[in-house]
Amino acid sequence: MSIQKWAAALAATLAFAGAAHAQQFFRIGTGGTAGTYYPVGGMIANAVSQPGKIIATAQASNGSLANVNAIAGGSMEAGLSQSDVATWAYTGTGAFEGKPKIGDLRMIANLYPESIHLVVKKGSGIRSVADLKGKRVALDEPGSGTLINARMVLAAYGVKESDIRPDYIKPNQAGDKLKDGSLDAFFFVGGAPAGAIAELASSGVGIELVPLTGAPADALRKSNPYFAVDTIAASTYKDVPSVQTLAVGAQLVTSAKVPVETVYEITKAMYSESTQKTLAAGHAKGKFITRENAVQGVGIPFHPGAEKFYKEAGLLK
Repeated sequence: MSIQKWAAALAATLAFAGAAHAQQFFRIGTGGTAGTYYPVGGMIANAVSQPGKIIATAQASNGSLANVNAIAGGSMEAGLSQSDVATWAYTGTGAFEGKPKIGDLRMIANLYPESIHLVVKKGSGIRSVADLKGKRVALDEPGSGTLINARMVLAAYGVKESDIRPDYIKPNQAGDKLKDGSLDAFFFVGGAPAGAIAELASSGVGIELVPLTGAPADALRKSNPYFAVDTIAASTYKDVPSVQTLAVGAQLVTSAKVPVETVYEITKAMYSESTQKTLAAGHAKGKFITRENAVQGVGIPFHPGAEKFYKEAGLLK
């Protein structure tokens, strides 16, 4: 091999190694495949990936709690989380009371409202949370934000976990059990429409959504300001009328350890015109993922990369 060819080969090898070194892998924890986090996380990962620079992948998980713990442990670079769970993790309160604070947790964006669904079979006679006493109720899996919120809702309405026959399973499994009559109700917190509930409603099994209203709901909002009044519109699920409930924000969070430029590029890509069109067309909650909503309801510090983008966009001072 001539000196010139050898030098060219060496330069190509070094360039390839440099490119490989520069490429960032960005794993995003989502939730169960039947929920809303999984499809939304997948859309975001596809939209922000930049071959040779950033490779983003969406990974199924047990949800909010599991995601913030994975970020803290370094097995995920980012994850979707309910606003309450992210705030608790950062401040060492709520579900993180008595545990080490996740002080490196940082905000990329607030995404969309997550509605608290309390699903029952049509004609069950369950009209309020108080009617769940003595019933078989799925509260979702350990590690999910739904489980925490379900416990808060039960307590607000004066129902102890010992007053019900609890089951700790994913919403798609809960839907199957509701269908075959081995379950009376299940909770799910996520953007409407949620896949598992939409599938259940369309399967010929009539469902109803139990409203979360009145003094108990008002007291819950007063003591936990991250809850907001929410309405699941009529026909969001087949033959289900409009129902008032509560919601928390779905947020994309990361670690302070992730490089500033990586998060800046990801945030910028999320709010590009093409990504905004893709998100709005890809899922009912995609139209809520806007620049303006990105900086609302934030209870933890922004990652400097995200902050840089929002300041350039005039959304933060």
